Amino acid sequence: MDLNEFLYHLNQGLTVTGGSEVHRHMIELSNEVMRLTTELNSIYHSPEEIRILMEKITGKPVDQSFVMFPPFYTDCGKNITIGKNVFINAGCKFQDQGGITIGDGSLIGHNAVLATLNHDMAPEKRSNLHPAPIIIGKNVWLGANVTVLPGVTIGDGAIIAAGAVVTKSVLANTIVGGVPAKFIKKIDDSEGKHA
Repeated sequence: MDLNEFLYHLNQGLTVTGGSEVHRHMIELSNEVMRLTTELNSIYHSPEEIRILMEKITGKPVDQSFVMFPPFYTDCGKNITIGKNVFINAGCKFQDQGGITIGDGSLIGHNAVLATLNHDMAPEKRSNLHPAPIIIGKNVWLGANVTVLPGVTIGDGAIIAAGAVVTKSVLANTIVGGVPAKFIKKIDDSEGKHA
């Protein structure tokens, strides 16, 4: 199985059966990305070196405007797409097999967890995995210690309060918080503007 076949399977939302060829390929990719994240996290790197390492991790170009403060962890890497002017703070963990897209201008706070896989509910099938993408729109702000679960889309301009667990999609230009995250308020056009 090659990378394109693997990503096609996951991006179709097809089950990954424990012990299958797809599952074995997933483990191979995990071992490869552990090497890269260990390199990223073990010593100081300049911003440009971090960007180049993220290109190796994702297998895609990463815009020069990208900024990240390591450490950073992922167990696949190859299904992450990062827009322009994205900032990822220290300690973030991306489980990206189901696909993670981060829109332009988004800010990801300390220790955010983005999880795109669920295990099967049936005990006898618990090793099976069900992928679903996380899509983060433009100019989104995820506070520290936010967890986003599989299949969630966060609309442009939304704010996710620190510590929230996002189980459902979030409308654009809204603030949500809590466990599970609930609507707090709509962001007024005048908020954040200074005289």
